[in-house]
Formats: sequence, C-alpha cells, structure tokens
Amino acid sequence: MHILFKYNGQLLTEDIVEAVEKDIFTVGLYRPMKRIPLSVKEKWKSTCTGEFAEEALTPQEAKAVYDNNDPQKWDDIKGHKEAGFAKGWPSRFDTQYKLMKILGFVKYEMDKPICFSEVGEYLAKSIEIDVTDDGMIDRHASATPQYEQMAFMQALAKYQRCNPFVRELNDNIPLILLLQVIEKLNANPKYGNCGISYKELPLVIFWKDNDAEALYQRIVRLRKEHGYTPSDEVVADICTKEILDGFKRFKLKSIASEYPDEFVRKMRMTGLVSFRGAGRFIDVNHVEDEKVAYILNTYSCYEKYENEDSFFDYMSKIDPILFSKEAKPISKTVAGEKLNYWRTIYGWDKIKGELSNLEQKNASKDAVLKFMAAPARLEFLTALAIKSALPNVAVIPNYSCDDEGLPTSTAGGNKADIECYESHNGVIVEVTMAEGRQQTMMEVWPITRHLQEFTQTNKINSQCVFVAPSIYSDSKRQINYAKDAEGVTIRPYSIREFVNYLSSSTALYFNMTNSLADYPKILQFVVEYLEMVGVSTIHKLSMECILKFGEQYPEWNIRDWYNLLLPYVQNQTKRYNLSYKQEFEYGMVAVEKQR
Repeated sequence: MHILFKYNGQLLTEDIVEAVEKDIFTVGLYRPMKRIPLSVKEKWKSTCTGEFAEEALTPQEAKAVYDNNDPQKWDDIKGHKEAGFAKGWPSRFDTQYKLMKILGFVKYEMDKPICFSEVGEYLAKSIEIDVTDDGMIDRHASATPQYEQMAFMQALAKYQRCNPFVRELNDNIPLILLLQVIEKLNANPKYGNCGISYKELPLVIFWKDNDAEALYQRIVRLRKEHGYTPSDEVVADICTKEILDGFKRFKLKSIASEYPDEFVRKMRMTGLVSFRGAGRFIDVNHVEDEKVAYILNTYSCYEKYENEDSFFDYMSKIDPILFSKEAKPISKTVAGEKLNYWRTIYGWDKIKGELSNLEQKNASKDAVLKFMAAPARLEFLTALAIKSALPNVAVIPNYSCDDEGLPTSTAGGNKADIECYESHNGVIVEVTMAEGRQQTMMEVWPITRHLQEFTQTNKINSQCVFVAPSIYSDSKRQINYAKDAEGVTIRPYSIREFVNYLSSSTALYFNMTNSLADYPKILQFVVEYLEMVGVSTIHKLSMECILKFGEQYPEWNIRDWYNLLLPYVQNQTKRYNLSYKQEFEYGMVAVEKQR
C-alpha cells in the first residue's frame, strides 16, 4: 500500500501496473521465481520471502523479473483473469490489491484514477520505505505506526461478508459477531470471564447470519457436551453438517487450525482482542473497552449495499468519533509487571528456544507467540528473557500492549525499545531483526541518541545493549566510532550471544570495576585452570578465558579481561606489581591460605 500510494491520482494503465510490480520486486516484497537472474537471487537470499530485501534491484533487474514472469505465460492453460482486468500482470495486480479495495482503502479500475481513501492513506503512511543512493533499502516504522491498527480497526468494524465484491452466503460482520458472543459468554458467571475458546472459533467463522444469541446458545451446548476441548471432528461436523447443511466439504486441518489462525491474526490487527489462558481463549482487550462499546452500538445494525461503488464509499468514510477515542493505556510500570506473569508461563528453556527461532528465521508454533510479528516478538521475548534471568532488574518495555501485557506493536521510533534499572545504573535495550547494511543504517545512530536522552533524563550511569540475529561488521565499527566520538557504551550481541550472557551473568549492567566474584562461572574456570597449569601469566589466562567465554561476553576486549583478572591474581599471589606478561605461580595461593 505504501508503494501503490506513490501512484495515487494517476490513471491505472498497464504501464502503471508494470511500474507498481517492479517497485514491489525492487524491495523484495514479491518474488516471482521464473528465470530469475543470478544477481537478483543474490540480493534476495539474505532475507525470507515476504520480508524486505536488504539491497534494491536495479531497474534492469526489475525489468528482467517482470518480463520473465508474465502470469499469462505460466499460470494455467486458460490463463488467470480477474473481472475488468486483462490476463497477465493486470489480473495479478488486482489479485494483490483487491482486499484493500474491499476494505475501503483504495479504489481502482483500469483507465481510471487510483484513488486512496483517507483511511487508506493512514495505512500507507504507517511505514516508510526509501532506496538510498548506494542502492540499500531503508525501511522503518513511521512516526505514527499506530495508523495501521486504526485503519484495520475501522475497516473490520464495517466489513460485511456478504458484500458486492464477494457475495458470500454468510451474512454478518465477523468482528461484531465475535465481540457480541464474547460479551454474552463473559456475562455468564459459569465461564470465568475469559472469552471464547480457540477451539470454538470455527463456529464464529462458519456462522451464516448475525444472530449472536443463537451462536452463543450453540457454544453453551457445545461446552455442556464436550467442555472446552471438543475434538476437531466434533467441531468440523457442527460447522459443515449442522451450520452449512453439508453445502461444501472442507479439510479438517483448515477448519481446526488454518481458518482460526487467519481469523485471530485479522482480529488482533484491530487491537480489540486479547489472549487469555496462554492462548487458549480470545477475549476483549479491556484497554479498548470504550472503542468496543462504540463499535457495537454503531455498527451492529448495518445497511446492505447492492453495488461496489456504494459499498466502497461506506467502507472508505472515516469515522472521526472512533478515531478520536483514546485507549486506556497500560502504564509502563504495569507492562513491566506483566512480564512476571509471562515468565511463569514460559520457562527459561522455552524463552531460549523461541529466541533461537527468531535468530534462525523459523516460525513459532506457540499458541500466543505465532500471532506476533517478528520485530514485536523479539522485543517481548528479550524483555522476558532479562526478567527471567535477572528477576531483580526492573524491566520496562516501551511497546504498546494489551491488557495481558502482550505487544500490539513495537516501541515507537522516538524512544528505547526496553528500559532497565538495576541498583543505581540504567540499561536501555534496543533490538532489531535487521541484518547486514540495513542494520548499520537504521539502528546505530538512533540508539546513540536514545542512550544520551535516557542518561540525561534519569541522571544515572547508562549503557545500551543492542541485540539482533547477527551483528554486521559495519555495525560494530560504527558502534566503536560512537563510543569514541560520543562517549557512550553500546554492547552489541547476537541473539545467541545475549542468551549466553544472561545464562551466566549476575548483572545486566556491565562494569569492569566489578570483582571476578561477580562472575562465578568464570571464577570457577580460572581456579580450575590455574590449579591444573600451576604457572601462567595474565595474558595466557585472559586468552584461555576468551576461548571459553568469548561468545558470552563478545563486547569485552583483551584489555577488559586483563582488568577483570589482574586484581584477583594480584590478591591471591600477593604480587601487587605483577604485569600482564610476568609469570606467576598459582601454588603460592595454597601456601598463603595455609598460613
């Protein structure tokens, strides 16, 4: 949508279709696979399908992809065609953007102007994408990332399944039906005010009309007969045989998991629903109670529309009252306190496993985490990991969250992702899924600014921990430059390195004036090593420690290890003028202890 917005007001011609498609290829969001040049494969291989590439395609590369992947040449024998659009790329364009038209975001027809609605502009402006002079893709959240949630909240509050664009037999507004049924279930004291079970969602999805009372009664009967965990087969029979009267056959997996997962993702995009019971139930997000009440009062009774133009006009009109209603936000302190609940749900091994999934670009299968976009999931899991490993650290995430403390979006661009307070010290934690040159361009200087502002505001000793799937070499160099030029301490870690650090450290704030006793695993290794070799130097001992613990403490250089180990050895050997290269005999320690 951000890309299409560049052409707002222009006539939609085949030339414009070509330009839009090439722009989408250029940033890597859509990646056809027929006869792709090697140079394009190289630029696309560092990120996954569906994500932005790091490096933009050249105009020549984008043209080659376009020419070699004309859908008319390789779809099927008949060729795929959308109504009002020629076969080939024009029909592919309509397939890509049709949902945006149905939701009232953008109106288009061939040879007519592309027309974004006001709410569509909100969505298009929720992200910023630029190609730099050296061909790198710079994409980041805009100053108003909440526009995305606002746009989808209004669209789904109005969206009718039986509309002129998609004339389904089911006739309801899915979001309205869901909210009404949840309210009815929560009003029943038997059910503990926790919303609707994930296992019951297929009934909402398949329900034919907007009779929420009848749907509520059917769920009540289902609970009486099967509790909260009916089998997939029982639910499928209700949906296909009872609700649809055997009208059509569906795969069991689609009914039981694929449709509910897609449904929950869409509902979560509105910001109006939360999880309960670690994902077993879907409930109203009470942060947004005022908006939920307004939506139910305003949109439960709806007018039917006979043609596409009138329905689009209805969908596209912005609701100023809904947009003006403010959420009752979770305070930063409460958001931090919610982490204590989630660390009882996710143990340390689970947290490590999910962070490893992010590092390796693997999808999560967790009932809650799989619905979080990767950047928000990394912020949440990083905050949770710190709180789990170091419970005495005050961890305050800055992401927007629902009433369960789960992020609904990442932290805004004008503040640190996570703030941590430990004794008289402060640590901001910045995380990113970006790698390579994108990481260097997007992250380091904003991090420096956030750290300086954090230090000035709180008047405390401050550092920054920077976490990413991997740390790019240019990022390290820029971080070292920032240390020298700005006098800030930024500690870069890969996800794996940071997990290892938390596993073995007693403090988040790293202070080289700390005693070796503050690092019990290192101390144990030093004692065992010295008892084995008997004679060593500070330099040799430091190198052995780097081999053993370097991945856990990647920000420590050889001088840091000297400074940590030297006081301990000097104290143990009573050789207070000992230099880094001088040999010492550890056996002297035993003699001193006996005396």
